[in-house]
Parts: sequence; structure tokens; C-alpha cells
Amino acid sequence: MERPEVVLENSDGVYDFYREHRQNRLQAWGAYAVLARRYRPRIGYAAGAREALRRLISDRRPLLIVINHLSQQDPYTVAAAAWRSGLRPVIGRTRVLAKDELFVEDDLRRRIDMMGGIPVFRGKDHGLRAVNAAGQLMIDICAERMARGDGIAIFPEGTCNEVDPTQVQAVGSGVGHIAFRAAKLGARPALVSLGLSYGPRADPTVEPTKQEAISASFHFGVPVPELPARPAEVARLVRTELQQALDGAVAAY
Repeated sequence: MERPEVVLENSDGVYDFYREHRQNRLQAWGAYAVLARRYRPRIGYAAGAREALRRLISDRRPLLIVINHLSQQDPYTVAAAAWRSGLRPVIGRTRVLAKDELFVEDDLRRRIDMMGGIPVFRGKDHGLRAVNAAGQLMIDICAERMARGDGIAIFPEGTCNEVDPTQVQAVGSGVGHIAFRAAKLGARPALVSLGLSYGPRADPTVEPTKQEAISASFHFGVPVPELPARPAEVARLVRTELQQALDGAVAAY
């Protein structure tokens, strides 16, 4: 199937494509490995988190991976952390939600597609009313992918935190609806929270330095294997669990 242009006006065609799109898993592993050599994040785990994550992956449970969002460099440091952590086995089987502007330039889009990207048309960029139908399609596609065994990785705050990098900002309802609809399709998504810190920063609106990005601190919370039934309850749980993971990442920096 030919790759469609990623524009809001063509959202039906965009999500038809990403409903079936498959990464080349060997290429994905290679790309994540390269980033893990370039960035050397420190990885920590809450007590029992590593073992619980290993069990979920062994049981082929679809993972809903949530990460706090601090900078434009996050996708690269997160990819490095995935390679260096217990998430390595699910590389190539995890879809990553990414803002639609990353899919405009051809070379960048090929890299994003290879890394497992699914475009998101954000209300802050296009207007909430304009993106409503596309957002519903995106949620449906994510739920379908989870029902087929794929994981979903998401920055649930929806945008970079330019307020306080030690505090998780408001979590949108989309993450809850993805889990809810996946469950309706027979999936049993498990929540994996991954806290990220680039260390103390006087101005959170300034991108981390190269050294800060290279030495990012990540911390896994204990996975939650059973999620609430209501989307709003899932969103509240995500914020709570992610804050605990972020606290661990900040403390370890």
C-alpha cells in the first residue's frame, strides 16, 4: 500500500495505512542499537518492576508504555533506554505515537515509520474541533494494534513540559480511551510507566544540553497488569503511576 501524505484532510487514508503498516524488525533493532550507543541513559527499576515486566512480555501481553515528555530529544533518549532495558524484546512490536509534523519530510518520515511511528494530529496544532474525527480514528487504530499484540508507547501529557520537569502535567483522556477500546476488542493491556529526567534545570523551556541528553535518567515503575474499566480512571492511574516513576528518575539523577 502506497504511503499517504500525512495531512489532517487525509486522515482516513493515513489511518488506513497505519492500521496495517509493519516495521522491518531487524532494521528497527539496528536503529535502536545505534541510538543506545549514541545516548547512554541510566536505567533504574522500582522493586519488582524488572521481573514483572519480564513476565508480561513472556505472556505476550500488549504493553501501554507511558513516558513523561520534557524535550524534543525525548524520542531518541527513550529509544536508547528501550534498547538498554527490559523493553528490548518488544522493539519492532511497539507502535509509538508521534506528532504529525514529524511525518512531513520524507527522510525523517522513513525513520519514524521504521521506529514504529503512528501520527497524531494534535488539537494545539489544528484546533480541537478539527482533529476530533482524526483523534477517534487514531484511538481505534491503536486499540486494534493492541488487540493484535502490539504495544503502544505514548507521551500522555501530549506536549513538552515547560512548567516543572519534576511534576507530571495533566494527562489527556486519549490514553484511557485507547486502553478502554483495546479491552473491548479482547486485549488485556498492561500499564508500564517510564519516568525520565535530564537532571535539575533552571529553565524547563530550554532544551537539555548534549551531555544532559546523553546521561538521561530513566526509572521503571511497577507495571500495572489490570487496568480500570473507565477511560477517566485509566487517565488518573496513568498520572499517578507516571509521577512515581518520574520521582524515581529524578532521585537517581
